[in-house]
Amino acid sequence: MEEAVKEIIDENQEYVINMGPQHPSTHGVLRLVVSLKGEIVKNVEPHIGYVHRGIEKMCESITYPQIIHLTDRMDYLSAHINNEAVCLNVEKALEIEIPERVKVIRTIMAELTRIQSHQLFWATFGMDLGGLTCFFYGLRDREKVMDIFEETCGGRLLLSYNCPGGLMYDLHPNFQKRVKEFIKYFRKTLPEYDQLLTGNVIFRERTTGIGRLLLNDAISHGITGPVGRASGFSCDVRKYEPYSAYDRVKFNEVLFDDGDTFHRYLVRMEEMKESMNIIDQLIDNIPEGQYAVKMKPVIRLPEGEYYQRV
Repeated sequence: MEEAVKEIIDENQEYVINMGPQHPSTHGVLRLVVSLKGEIVKNVEPHIGYVHRGIEKMCESITYPQIIHLTDRMDYLSAHINNEAVCLNVEKALEIEIPERVKVIRTIMAELTRIQSHQLFWATFGMDLGGLTCFFYGLRDREKVMDIFEETCGGRLLLSYNCPGGLMYDLHPNFQKRVKEFIKYFRKTLPEYDQLLTGNVIFRERTTGIGRLLLNDAISHGITGPVGRASGFSCDVRKYEPYSAYDRVKFNEVLFDDGDTFHRYLVRMEEMKESMNIIDQLIDNIPEGQYAVKMKPVIRLPEGEYYQRV
């Protein structure tokens, strides 16, 4: 039997396999043509664009408030943050000063968005590596954030809560209470994630030293976010170009130098802790006042170029 298998599979031969394309409703929306030699990936040819919608072109023929409903969908796990970038840009162009209440609420909602995004990452990453329990635990905890969103925004995923000049609605009366309950709960629950996955020997072996991305490569390719920070690229815009209420909170930029799969995972784990710290500093200090400034029915910006990073 062993001889028959050896005749079919040559350990020294390089094999080309096709991964994907995945269905748009799943994580990992791309096709990879992978060259393998045993378990070693020798080459990857990515094919992207399966969910390209031509959003930039569509935005040319609609109003700025309508754009919010498109940027929602660019990354449905970070809908609030995408929308905030559009709103901040419009407000900058019109030289509008938004209420302090809006700035604080936007920041809290952005950090809740970050937490639920990382929760889904942890759930699906663990499942992809054979830890099905991670999927159930991650979705269980993420539901609590989604319920908070639904109560205030009406939506669970595509929030459309930001708008030029402020917010679509004021906070639900239960918002602060439910957020504080969630933070208290998740601080106790997050260590379970480490017990289930982070400290697992097999998980460590399959992620440590794998897919290293050096600092210079990250910078030259313009790779930011958790991936860039795992390679030591200090690129957290909240720190260096603070917007909304980030200039009034203290938090650490999570950085590692290893640049491998494990530390890209670890950045997200640590960022959830920092997000909770940010929310703790703001949740009892939401100023009174308006949740939006009055805007004209049709918004026209002065001619020019405007840019906003979040």
